[in-house]
Amino acid sequence: MSKIKIRRRFPNPKDILQLLKFKPLVLNGRRRRLSGAHTIYDLRSIAKRRTPQAPFDYTDGSADMEISISRARKAFEGIEFQPSILKDVRDVDLSLEVLGKRVSMPLGIAPTGFTRMMHTEGEFAGATAAEEFGIPFALSTMGTRSIEEVAGVAPEGINWFQLYMWKDRDRSMALVERAKAAGFDALMLTVDVPVAGDRLRDKYNGMTIPPALTLKTITNALPRPEWWINFLTTDALKFASLDSWNGTVGELLDTMFDPTVDFEDLQWIKEQWGGKVIVKGVQNVSDAKKLASLGVDAVVLSNHGGRQLDRAPVPFYLLPEVRRELKNDLEVMIDTGIMHGADVIAAMAQGASFTLVGRAYLYGLMAGGREGVDRALTILQGQMLRTMKLLGVRSLAELEPSHVKLVYEQRR
Repeated sequence: MSKIKIRRRFPNPKDILQLLKFKPLVLNGRRRRLSGAHTIYDLRSIAKRRTPQAPFDYTDGSADMEISISRARKAFEGIEFQPSILKDVRDVDLSLEVLGKRVSMPLGIAPTGFTRMMHTEGEFAGATAAEEFGIPFALSTMGTRSIEEVAGVAPEGINWFQLYMWKDRDRSMALVERAKAAGFDALMLTVDVPVAGDRLRDKYNGMTIPPALTLKTITNALPRPEWWINFLTTDALKFASLDSWNGTVGELLDTMFDPTVDFEDLQWIKEQWGGKVIVKGVQNVSDAKKLASLGVDAVVLSNHGGRQLDRAPVPFYLLPEVRRELKNDLEVMIDTGIMHGADVIAAMAQGASFTLVGRAYLYGLMAGGREGVDRALTILQGQMLRTMKLLGVRSLAELEPSHVKLVYEQRR
């Protein structure tokens, strides 16, 4: 066997210089951090480093043993896509119509409470980012910015108001009237919180509203000065829809929320609102069918991100059955467990009308305020486009259930 002979030479300095291409120096620390984030999990890692444990765990955690959220994420991880080849996918369109409004992609920002606790820019960051991206933003009853403030910062946005029915019905309906007066596009009634779920991380952390300063919290906060500087130098953290509270989040929810709300109350609320109504927290086919008969415009298949009943149904597994039964009677949305743009595309292929993300956007918020939210939405948008192209489809209308195979399903 002959040996291979390779001629060698002294390297040319010009050749070496061509190899030594350094990335431009980014002096802005926030932008430098965010530019290195390429997944939602990357944003989560940054968020965990920069946010005190109690607010991070409030966002990251679920109820009891956190089985529901784990199963929801495994549901998306357990799918197998079935792509087609040799398709012209140069131009892919993610836009669609949701509740009569054209949106840029099949993903919106879910309602999240106490949002300024995660980052001082809070709901302002979410609402303005959603407006710029052309997607809906849902403001929670437990939000830390008012209905009017959100309408003011995102006047051209698609804004939804999420309602929890309180024991004080007059105060609840006063919020509905304010949302109507502010021009909100839809009312989202959340129905899976007759009592608060057992959120153990909050108990272990002594999570109170406002945050309590203990030796543990101070020690944990020392490496995270930016969070505390923002917290202490901006207007006091408070709930825009109620006065004040001193206690745990769970105690607050149990004190406020009305466990007697039923379908008749829903019909009454619907009549009072007079516009588009979304019911969030649906977890079985029977309830979805009844809501369709009552004339609601959309349902959200959701187990509250695993934060209420642990071992609850997985929305992604429930979706095909609900769509099969309801056909086109109403719009069927889905949340819980979405951490990748491919999760969104899988849900749309299985019959979802739209999807919502909570944690995925909050990780971006904690990682870098408004810029972090932009980064989260950009990541998810890019993943959706890439997944569509690799599947060989150019529009959401081309997605079919046959594009997704469930290779691993945890049965309820």
